[in-house]
Parts: sequence; C-alpha cells; structure tokens
Amino acid sequence: MTTTARRVVIIGYDQAELLDIACVSDTFDSANRLGAQPPYQVRLATSGGRPVRTSGGMVLAGQEALEQVRGPLDTLVVAGGLGHRSAAEDAGLVGQVRRLAARSRRVASVCTGAGVLAAAGLLDGRRATTHWAYARDLADRHPAVAVDPGPLYLRDGEVYTSAGVTSALDLTLALVEDDHGPDLARTAARWLVTYLQRPGNQAQLSIFVKDAPPENRILCRLVQHITSHLDEDLGSAALAARAGLSERHLARLFLDQLGDTPARFVRTARTEAAAHLLESTALPLTAVARRCGFGSTETLRQAFLTRFGTAPSRHRTALRGGGAKAEAK
Repeated sequence: MTTTARRVVIIGYDQAELLDIACVSDTFDSANRLGAQPPYQVRLATSGGRPVRTSGGMVLAGQEALEQVRGPLDTLVVAGGLGHRSAAEDAGLVGQVRRLAARSRRVASVCTGAGVLAAAGLLDGRRATTHWAYARDLADRHPAVAVDPGPLYLRDGEVYTSAGVTSALDLTLALVEDDHGPDLARTAARWLVTYLQRPGNQAQLSIFVKDAPPENRILCRLVQHITSHLDEDLGSAALAARAGLSERHLARLFLDQLGDTPARFVRTARTEAAAHLLESTALPLTAVARRCGFGSTETLRQAFLTRFGTAPSRHRTALRGGGAKAEAK
C-alpha cells in the first residue's frame, strides 16, 4: 500500500470566505486522523505566498506562493467569497489556476469560486453549481457553462463545483468517500458532528426557507396554509375557494410571485416535507406518503424521482448510511 500523500492545494485570495477554506481543510484533516491511507497533505496557496484577509476579517498566512506550486497535484480547490469577482478578473491568478488544473487529478470550487474556474475556461461545456444567490450572475457572465443553482454539489468529469459555504463540507466528504470508501466518510462526518452526510442532489435552498412573497398577503397566507396542511385537499379549486379567487387568477398569482403553478408548488412542498420525514423519522413509506398528502407510495416515489432523482427508500438509506453523489446527467 502506497503512503505517498495526496497533495491538495486550496487557492485563497483577499476576501475569500474562511468557511470555504476551513470546511475543506478540516474535513481532509479529520480523514487523516481517522486513518486515511494515503493521507491528505493540504496547503493554502496565495498569489506571491502573501497573507490573505478573509471576508470575516481574519488573516490567513499563505503557505505556498501560487506561482511556485508544481504538479502533479491530487486535488486543486478554489475557495469562494466576497472577493471572487476580483479574483476572477486577476489574469495572473486565473492563469495559475489554469496551469495547475492541467496538473491535477481533479479540480473543485466552493461557492463563488466557480466563477474563477469559469474565468479559466474550466467549466465551458460543463454542468456546474454555485451559491444560489450568484447562480444567475455566473450564467450571464459565462454562457458556455450550464449553471444549475439547485444541488449542493455537482461532478462533471473530474471537475466538482459546490454551492454556498458549508456545502464545502458535503463536497469534501464525497471526495473522501471517492478516495477511501463510505465507511471512512461516514466516520469523518460523525467526527465533525454533522447532522447528515448530505447527497449532492439535495436542494441547497428548500421551499421552507425561501422568503415568503411580500407583495401579496393573500398568497402569503395561502402558502402558510399549504405547508401546514399537506394532507388536506390542496387542489386548485380548493385553494382558489379558500383565497376567494378564480382558479385563473390564482394561477396567475402563483406564476407571478412564485414562478410556479399551484399544482407544482404543492407537489414540491409535499415532496420536501416527505424528505424531511424520511431523514428525521423511522416512519414507514406508507405513513410518510399519507402525512404529506400523497395518495400512495407510488405517487410519492414518482414525485421523489422528479424532485431528487432518486427513490424515497434510497434517499433515506443514503442519508443514514452513506452519501449518494450527484453526477452530471
């Protein structure tokens, strides 16, 4: 068995997010302490080897000058943060990312670090994700990239991108699982006291934490009713009657304010509620389906396949026993 360390280089810059860096470095460090063989050797590289001031004000010492790093590397990771735009416009930094990517087994970005990968041309023709709040900007600036704001992380070939901040933890656990198997990844997750080792295709922004539409009080009350009465009749006719609107007016209101039809909104709410029950309880599928307003377990299964790309039973198994990965379709 070889013990040659897996060289991991994290690229930092001024106004990078500290968590974007720490989630990656500490997850690999936990894997090392739990017996990863070969172990990970993680270094922070910055332009000129200079210290960088993170967005939270803490200063990190650069361990290596980016210009002096030589391959081959196992993993190259670009952090995200408030300084991502300046980093993506820094021709020297972007050139170094492009150079090192060619000498790396795999390349990854955290959050808005995807913009730096895109500036280097590494995401052209690929499916990628980033923090949901920056997804449109990334898509507008780089039309050759297929930006998907939904997943926690994505893999397209040997290029990985992840959503905001703590999704770096989920991504790095997936990399550990790729390298050392699910047992070590699950042990590392427990060591880090994470609630779940989440699969990549889990939505980064749930319907239950999105902002309620402030423009229309009727719709706000209707959304509250839907999410708290999932096992009741939530058909368009019933919802329109409750709101005192015509079904046509209701449909226009949902599309204008939520970008969805009433039926699709209800289906999404029921599916996400079912996912929560599967993650947090031992209820059988029949009970989960009933509580969330699905007429049968088969209806629940079809909704899950559409929303998460996996069956309910596999979703539960993945979250409790090992993380399924999100692959480019």
